[in-house]
Amino acid sequence: MLLAENVPAVGQQGDIVRVKPGFARNYLLPQGLATVATDENKQMVEKHRERQAAVAREKLKGVQKLARDLANYSATIEANANDEGHLYGSILAADISKALKAGGYEVTPEQVRLEGPLKELGMYTIKLQLHQEIESDVKVWVVPVANQG
Repeated sequence: MLLAENVPAVGQQGDIVRVKPGFARNYLLPQGLATVATDENKQMVEKHRERQAAVAREKLKGVQKLARDLANYSATIEANANDEGHLYGSILAADISKALKAGGYEVTPEQVRLEGPLKELGMYTIKLQLHQEIESDVKVWVVPVANQG
């Protein structure tokens, strides 16, 4: 069988694998995960793999640009704090993600790498894992809420 997609514990896309006939007939073929290993099918899978690699390269370029932009950006988060600068709550990854999205940067809370919640006013350098190979830092200012008056 020629794998059309990555299949855990079986192989990667484009691999030619031997599997039991029932597994191929009942799972791989109906799910579109594999096909019979003919020369024509091998060429089609190779072209598909090349297209996916090109898309992945373009996406990686976009993530690298995002990392560069974020390194030069600083987000500001307002929080309620006492006179000593201790927050009444804490700033979490979701709060940082929300502040970055407000600045036009699509960063999910899962990409924010906090050592723990932020509990004081101040400036923090926060690590972001934007891609398995790309990390960036962003500056986050935690400032007191402006008094409405």
